[in-house]
Amino acid sequence: MSQPETSLMNRLVALCKRRGFVYPASEIYGGLNGFWDFGPLGTQLKNNIRDAWWRAMVECPPVGPDGEIVSIVGVDTSIIQHPKTWEASGHVGGFSDPMQTCRQCKKLFRADHVPDMLKEAEWVESLANALKMASADALNLRPLATNQVVFDGVAARDWAQKKGKKLAPGLALVRNAAVTLSWIDEDIRATPQRRFSFDEILSYMATGQKNQTGLQTPCPNCGGDLTEPRQFNLMFESQVGAVQNEDSKVYLRPETAQGIFLQYKNVLDTSRVKPPFGIAQIGKSFRNEVTPRNFIFRTREFEQMEMEFFVPPEDGMKWYEFWVAERLRWWKEMGLSESSLYRHDIGDGDRAFYSAATADIEYKYPFTDPGFGELEGVAYRTDYDLKQHQTFSKVNLEYMDQENNRRYLPHVIEPASGLTRGVLALLCEAYQYDESRASPEWLKLKPSLAPIKAGIFPLVNKDGMPEIAEKLYQDLRRSYVCQYDAKQSIGKRYARMDEAGTPFCITIDGETVKDSNVTIRNRDTAQQERVALDKVKPYLDEKIG
Repeated sequence: MSQPETSLMNRLVALCKRRGFVYPASEIYGGLNGFWDFGPLGTQLKNNIRDAWWRAMVECPPVGPDGEIVSIVGVDTSIIQHPKTWEASGHVGGFSDPMQTCRQCKKLFRADHVPDMLKEAEWVESLANALKMASADALNLRPLATNQVVFDGVAARDWAQKKGKKLAPGLALVRNAAVTLSWIDEDIRATPQRRFSFDEILSYMATGQKNQTGLQTPCPNCGGDLTEPRQFNLMFESQVGAVQNEDSKVYLRPETAQGIFLQYKNVLDTSRVKPPFGIAQIGKSFRNEVTPRNFIFRTREFEQMEMEFFVPPEDGMKWYEFWVAERLRWWKEMGLSESSLYRHDIGDGDRAFYSAATADIEYKYPFTDPGFGELEGVAYRTDYDLKQHQTFSKVNLEYMDQENNRRYLPHVIEPASGLTRGVLALLCEAYQYDESRASPEWLKLKPSLAPIKAGIFPLVNKDGMPEIAEKLYQDLRRSYVCQYDAKQSIGKRYARMDEAGTPFCITIDGETVKDSNVTIRNRDTAQQERVALDKVKPYLDEKIG
């Protein structure tokens, strides 16, 4: 079926709000950038994913490479930890991003995000069109031979005087076209054989006085000139106690992992575990992202599902490979297609200095297509974290291996996934568009993850149908999240359930009163079949699993 012109992400965001999956936080006050609230259906979906992860990791963990069932226990640690935690982990001194500020509009940007944001900027595309470029994709770094333009100064001046004043008021070309164009003209005359790439021209157009500042990178928002990159700490600060000073400063945790490391020794001493074993946790984390973007992909408050797996040092790589494969398998089991998942092995120069190996499990989101974006990371962190906390706390964290008569700091494998990103990935995967259906938009969620498992409808509100439907609803709701709906036409009720991702709709009609059979409609195929009333629950048990 033909897709509407609106982008998939815009349609998905609209569906999420309309059906109660995700709302902008504080919307009645204009919202708060980087924060989102989960509505009734979104909360249920998120909880279903969370529970599936907890079941697979803690309650029924997999069989490991040694043929034994993996041992994993759970904890729930505090969002606010002793501030020395973040000194030991390196977050206080090193958890920062290079930032740039626009001197014109004063907006702040992550330096590594600026190139991608420029590609998406409306004013850049408008300028590219004015210069007869195919699109703003010309910003992609390509060999010069395939990314050249003959510069049209007249078209640039015309754009600056008309569209530029509204779209990019901070751009040097708009603020002072004559001076800015003179630099380009001067360079063209100085090198008559040279042709300029579009990204070079953008830098020229953002530059007011080249001889004083050199070429400038334009601001994605207004086109103004950006400051040099400077470091910006990503942790939210708070205060503990009645007196607020430097000594009372604490931080909202930027990750759930450190709480696990702080409780590693207590878990070891109070539980019947020994390496290899894991400690799992699900909880909120907070990062003061300067450029939150792409719906709930990059936010300032998010939920994580993390597990730290403690192993003897010599077994580190074996368990690392096991967990990468296991986590890929789990996401496929949740409903993500193999073609939309990618294992990205991080090279030596790009991963954390303490990591012996790291792989990102990436998903092909609509905003990264044809590329991929991170969904989960699996990192072999060696003994870095335990060693740091042992040094800073002066508490011995070594494990005493009685069988081999040796002490050692376990090495750690960390599968860390974003629960919030998991919701987004599964919504993107589930989104379907079919104009032939009652609602062209519908969600093909895995039945066990669907927020509502079954819709129960009396065909009409008379002739004994509501009574039968109500009794069925009362019976089924003990086992499954169901919704009783008697309003509007049956087609509109199907449409509502399809948009919510409900896998089955059960209709009680006039024949039900006679033969005690109901009609069950399958969301994915829209096919219907008659099932006896007393067989409905076994039917759902088999299909939902």
